[in-house]
Amino acid sequence: MGTYGTLVEPFLRLHVKRYAPDLPRWPKELQLRAAIIADPHLNKPFMPGRWFRRIIARTNALKPDIVFLLGDYASGLSINYREYSFRAVAEMCAEFRSPLGTIAVMGNHDWWADTFAPKTRKGPLVIQKEMGKVGITSLENDAVRLEKDGHPFWVAGLGDQLAFPDNKGGYEGVDDLPATVASITDDAPAILLAHEPDIFPKVSDRFSITLSGHTHGGQIAIAGYAPFVPSRYGQRYRYGHIVEDDRHLIVSAGLGCTGIPVRIGVPPEIVLLELGGEAVRKPGVA
Repeated sequence: MGTYGTLVEPFLRLHVKRYAPDLPRWPKELQLRAAIIADPHLNKPFMPGRWFRRIIARTNALKPDIVFLLGDYASGLSINYREYSFRAVAEMCAEFRSPLGTIAVMGNHDWWADTFAPKTRKGPLVIQKEMGKVGITSLENDAVRLEKDGHPFWVAGLGDQLAFPDNKGGYEGVDDLPATVASITDDAPAILLAHEPDIFPKVSDRFSITLSGHTHGGQIAIAGYAPFVPSRYGQRYRYGHIVEDDRHLIVSAGLGCTGIPVRIGVPPEIVLLELGGEAVRKPGVA
């Protein structure tokens, strides 16, 4: 079981998870194909650069219109490993290819691993700066307006919700949802990127869909149940397409591992989100 969880599922069961939901606040004429990459946790030997580049190549082969990076590029393993420099991570992420570019948010491990943020308790993070140098847009409590075939839409990025330890044994975030909403200045449809899904109960229907990672789908799950999910809501936002009050959330199982380098019952995935058009398909795996 240990061999399977360390060597087989993390490396041999990578798949593409496809979603094409019918969103009440997304126009049919705006057809968008988005690739979603969450939680790579780059390190040697459990997510080496050569393997991540194979994931990038497979993502590019899907021909997405845009690529969303949902955070946790830094390693989060508790055993001996070798990390990649912030510059090396940014340069690898620059290899994603799409007409509308790559947009990123930061995860909790990116804050915890930063050179200065744990002391200064503010950003921007070094990896954000490095991503900016290679043309990747990094969002933190703000939004960017884009167009696809003449149809406008917004992509908003929320600051991380677990950026710093507090004095109560928990964490403080740099997330500011009201400021994020305020950065959207017209009524074009909007997508929210939020590393942790726990913000979802506070997300209004101003956003057509929220995209998150962080949970790894529990990383170890038996018959769809994960003993440990890093969320205050337990299984509620563990994984998949969740609809509450006609608001939509997709939580990716991500790619890498945190804590221990094991995945069982939750294979790594690239998410392909297809919006707009007439065909609405059930989620599928390729």
